[in-house]
Amino acid sequence: MMKRLATALIVTGLAVAPVASYATGTMGTKDTTNAQAGSTETQSQSGMTKNATGQKTGAALSDAAITTKVKAKFAADSTVSATKIHVDTDNGVVKLTGTAKSQDEAAKAAEIAKSTEGVSSVDNAIQVSTAGAKY
Repeated sequence: MMKRLATALIVTGLAVAPVASYATGTMGTKDTTNAQAGSTETQSQSGMTKNATGQKTGAALSDAAITTKVKAKFAADSTVSATKIHVDTDNGVVKLTGTAKSQDEAAKAAEIAKSTEGVSSVDNAIQVSTAGAKY
């Protein structure tokens, strides 16, 4: 039951995110000026924002989308625990933490993450639970 609920929530989030992005004006290119800081930002069609120094400031949005996609794939896969394995994404690098029942489950989680669009690499820090430990 929890897995179905988690899958439904993740899928709903994936469906709503592009609409919310469009509604807030992240589509297309535009310039905005921050009156307090006096800086100018340019936003591209991908939703990535660059400030006056050229640093990317919209990476968190795509990282959140990657995390959501990986979690949705975990929820859809019967061999991987979507609730025991945690996903964190930073600049396209996915870090997996938490516990797995077996080395096979940990490897499958890493495989799923690597196959997700936008993932540049995976840091698999999943701990395999010891025999007899309550999962």
